[in-house]
Amino acid sequence: MICDMDYLLPRPKTTEPASGSFELAPGTAIAGPAHLVDSVRQALAVLDLRPAETAAVTVEQVPGLAAEGYEITITPESVRIGAADPAGAFYAGQTLRQLLPADAYRSVMISELPWTLPAGRIEDAPSFSWRGAHMDIARNFLPKREVLRLIDLLAVHKLNRLHLHLADDQGWRVESRAFPRLHEIGSHRTQTVTSYFGEEPTFDGVPHGGFYTLSDLAEISAYARARAITVVPEIDVPGHASAILAAYPSLGAKPGEPYQVLERWGISSAILSPLPATVEFLGTVFDEIIGALGTVPYFHIGGDECVLDEWAASPEIAAYQAELGLETPGDLHAWFLRRLADMLAERGSRAVVWDEAFVSGMLREDTIVMPWRGHGVGRRAAAAGHDVVATPVFPLYFDYAEASSTEEPVGIGDAITVEDVATFDPAPADWSPDERARVIGAQFQLWSERIPDSRTLDYRAWPRGCAAAEITWTGGPAVPDEFRKRLEAHLVRLDAAGVEYRPLAGPQPWQRGGTGWRRHRPGVVAVHDVMRHLDEMTHSADSTRPSM
Repeated sequence: MICDMDYLLPRPKTTEPASGSFELAPGTAIAGPAHLVDSVRQALAVLDLRPAETAAVTVEQVPGLAAEGYEITITPESVRIGAADPAGAFYAGQTLRQLLPADAYRSVMISELPWTLPAGRIEDAPSFSWRGAHMDIARNFLPKREVLRLIDLLAVHKLNRLHLHLADDQGWRVESRAFPRLHEIGSHRTQTVTSYFGEEPTFDGVPHGGFYTLSDLAEISAYARARAITVVPEIDVPGHASAILAAYPSLGAKPGEPYQVLERWGISSAILSPLPATVEFLGTVFDEIIGALGTVPYFHIGGDECVLDEWAASPEIAAYQAELGLETPGDLHAWFLRRLADMLAERGSRAVVWDEAFVSGMLREDTIVMPWRGHGVGRRAAAAGHDVVATPVFPLYFDYAEASSTEEPVGIGDAITVEDVATFDPAPADWSPDERARVIGAQFQLWSERIPDSRTLDYRAWPRGCAAAEITWTGGPAVPDEFRKRLEAHLVRLDAAGVEYRPLAGPQPWQRGGTGWRRHRPGVVAVHDVMRHLDEMTHSADSTRPSM
């Protein structure tokens, strides 16, 4: 059993072990301000700590600590927690949980009690404010219970942003009371492609779909907030619009054109019109989603992989472009995204975009850029004064296989390893101090073309997500050998939590690709070759994520 300060993940800023231990049993009393006590109790729910006026376990607010920061002092007589805010109190609780036996990660107590906490002192705070995970439920839908479960696992690792990709060519995933055809028509497709990129298309013949009600979104958001996580919704526009246009074709650049929810991966030429009716439509949709989620400090509007041919071919859109004094469809794309960002600002939300929107050149100064095409475009965005969340394909696209091996289940390419993630630097040392200061964090992406179910989600997310938590909390690359030691100890906790992660030595027999539809083909997409070209791409028909 490993439960001491040498095996915490992510690694705290300072630890000072001492002699002795404190006994912690179910129902132990905890005293302090209610909003902080509740956060600690949430993190240690399995112990059912009881609020009290006085107790040996106390929590207090310490104004001088950094945001989300905490300090813990454990003696044989007491546990004292100081926290900057409820998030800091929650993370202190998560650290205490790691100091307990791994059974603390089970749903109920099964171990002989009481448990003990090793004496010592810990001081900690995150280096980055954005420590995120992206969940694509547009391409392959997962029910609400899987979103809530992922929130629990993000919270364990002190990750604090859940980016929900709610709309794409392959599906619209949220109820709209104002435009009900979005979920009635756009939320399902008749079948899904099974062939590889470049092959003659084959399909599974199985209907696929689902959506979250607005009440579901409200529940997801409240559940996340209680665990110090902010939900970042994404409605990806103006491209990736097949599902929207299947429901409301009049919003397209070719109003008479019929559309259907896309059954294959990749992108299509389907694109929303930039005309005022579309802007009004999106404003109403934004209001519905913001109203359901509550406070929405960040709202992602995509802006990526837009094929602008239909805008260029439309006399009405060309006339509107000229009326606005814009020279090219690319300028119109930039104007459209700026207009949406302004609308969101009026609603109290900062716009977030993929990096193509930055390249287009008209962003609001407060718009956050996610440079998926690499550090080059990220550095340019930071130099231009934008906050940046690092999201590069390599090494933060977790739809890539973890080894170039036929034993792996099918991935969109290979290979991105735990070590690749653990040694990634979101804010490289050779950037200027001002550029580095603009990097507010990083986030791993779970694009779902090859993630059809929750077991595959576990396999793709963990333990690479542990490495992402490490670098975003500590602020830079991990020391590989030292990190691996802590990770190996941490996997015992994931075992107790029931996480079907990928073992460090390779997949379990039942996790392998096999010879059927899940068979991986090493070398189908070479990630290093892809990255060699990505940084120079713009919002053209060629600007695509590697697809199958």
